[in-house]
Amino acid sequence: MVRRYYAAIDARDFGTAWTQWGDDGKPGQTLKAFEDGFAHTRSTRATIGTLGPSEGAAGSIYQTVPVTVEAIGDDGAAQRFTGTYTVRHVNDVSGASASQLRWHLDPAQLRPAAAR
Repeated sequence: MVRRYYAAIDARDFGTAWTQWGDDGKPGQTLKAFEDGFAHTRSTRATIGTLGPSEGAAGSIYQTVPVTVEAIGDDGAAQRFTGTYTVRHVNDVSGASASQLRWHLDPAQLRPAAAR
């Protein structure tokens, strides 16, 4: 899921990347604002760490995904971020929509780290 997200960003397919957060995209952010946030990003590389056990609560399954993201800007400057994404989907409960049943990004907690 996280790799698919960054592959879409690298392909400049911002609509696909944005909907990895859900049908209505990243909460609190329009597609245009999302695109603008990556306007000067030339490329990214996400390295996934070791996954722990998944968790369940309130009819959903959650998986914390540790990640290191390296990004190169238009100007060649490197940025590095570490942290986690949480991916989630609703269990097969009565009334759940197809959208709710698919895995999607939930919160991300990334922080700047020293570039290599």
